[in-house]
Amino acid sequence: MIKRLIEDELVRSIKPNHVTGIIGARRVGKTVLMESVREKLGNEKVLLVQGDNMDVAEILSSQRKSLLEQFVKGYSFLFIDEAQEIPNIGASLKLLVDTVPGISVFITGSSAFDIRNATGAPLTGRSTFFHLYPFSQTELNENFLEARSNLEQRLIYGSYPQVYNSPDNNEKRKILEGIKDGYLLKDLLQLGNLKDSLFVLNLLRLLAFQIGNEVSYTELGRSLNADNKTVKRYLELLEKIFVLFSLNGYSNNLRKEYTKSPRYYFWDNGIRNTIISNFNNPMQRDDVGKLWENYWIAERLKYNHYTGRSFNAFFWRTYDQKEIDYIEEAGGKLTGFEIKWGKGKARNFNAFLKAYPNAETRIINKDTYLEYLG
Repeated sequence: MIKRLIEDELVRSIKPNHVTGIIGARRVGKTVLMESVREKLGNEKVLLVQGDNMDVAEILSSQRKSLLEQFVKGYSFLFIDEAQEIPNIGASLKLLVDTVPGISVFITGSSAFDIRNATGAPLTGRSTFFHLYPFSQTELNENFLEARSNLEQRLIYGSYPQVYNSPDNNEKRKILEGIKDGYLLKDLLQLGNLKDSLFVLNLLRLLAFQIGNEVSYTELGRSLNADNKTVKRYLELLEKIFVLFSLNGYSNNLRKEYTKSPRYYFWDNGIRNTIISNFNNPMQRDDVGKLWENYWIAERLKYNHYTGRSFNAFFWRTYDQKEIDYIEEAGGKLTGFEIKWGKGKARNFNAFLKAYPNAETRIINKDTYLEYLG
């Protein structure tokens, strides 16, 4: 079994009268990780419950001190899987950790939107949350040759645990279709109280073809027969359920720098390819540059999040069409990354360094990409 990078930190964060949580998209391995953490606690008394169990939900949403005390009596740890299914879970957990001496709570949730809105304010100072993503390249612990050999599979099928563990490509496609239809869309429609799954798929298709380009809300709205407000609402929800993430343009207030529109990327290439129904290998595709850019930026963000680096991420573009794919601001240092599938040279480093002479620049290709993923 692949050990998740945050596992040891999760175990250390579990302490009396405190809530530790994992949030992330469905099927990224939260339940498996919870089981592994429970095993590491040895013989300690752990009560493990499911948030979608009606009896559990009734008790944990009651906000009745006596009932909550009876529920966890005799246990040192309360583990709740899919805690976002429980109404008023934040207030109940606050009451629990405030009034039951020594109880430690560990929860998982499929959406930052639900879990953080439900628990954030009531549990201020009493909680620690971690993100979990599909497998990162760092977690796979491959040597250089293994990583190179498996790279095309990652570009096409992504790194969801069940997909990664399937040896058959047809099975991988079925799993990805199931994740898209049965989990990601379900979460989005439930969270936003929405009904139009076709609108979501059409929006995602448009974004899938615009990897590496700025997105115009007006143009998206025109294509989807919707207003800007509706488009932005769906995009915000898609980010909150970990389907997409966005980068804004970097600027130090230079007049020629373009910062009006963001760029959107998928957290997992497999989901992106499922949306556009294209599982051809990279040599048969005209979008391999987009696949590569999406893959590496997502992997870099996973690595930074998991290792606790303090950073800001951007792209850089000027009105005269000079651009850098990915910019990282960390520790007072600015670094520009050009992401190349082939051996091409970076065309715009000179312009970037002229604007920011103290910055550093890197070319990311198949020979160098692992250097920046741990």
